[in-house]
Amino acid sequence: MAQITSVTSEALQAEVRRLLPSQQGFGEDLQASNVITPIIDLTNVAEGTNVPQYQAQALNFGGITAFDVGNATTTIINTPGFFIVRGVFYSDTTVGPQFNITDGATTKLLFNLRGQNAANNNSDKIYLQFYVFVRAGDSVTCANNNATFNAQGTTQQLADVNGVTTLPTGFTPQ
Repeated sequence: MAQITSVTSEALQAEVRRLLPSQQGFGEDLQASNVITPIIDLTNVAEGTNVPQYQAQALNFGGITAFDVGNATTTIINTPGFFIVRGVFYSDTTVGPQFNITDGATTKLLFNLRGQNAANNNSDKIYLQFYVFVRAGDSVTCANNNATFNAQGTTQQLADVNGVTTLPTGFTPQ
């Protein structure tokens, strides 16, 4: 005989509200049953993440912000969310671009690029790609204290601070 039991877990209820935003006003308790029920997993569609990663992360005209940092420290991200930073960076053993994240009081190093060829005054070109989560009040900077070599790249927001995927500008999945 089937038995149905109420489940009163705030963590489970919060996850249902996150995964199914249209159900946020639903005031009933979750229920568990001892009956085997076939499940159709619609999680990706409910989360809005049924777009393949290669499409969501595609470089696009309206979704990237370019930076070119030479002999300066420049804030490259100061909006909350998940970002990808891509670029070609030049460095030698004495000077190289540095990426930091700061909350305004404390600065933490993300990457410090150093090359191999300082003796020949010849720079190494390094392609770098990394992901970073920025909270409200945080920022990511690129410090390049060399007038000769520039750090050039782009930043692109992949998701907002709640993890909702940011699609390329003008792209509407069917």
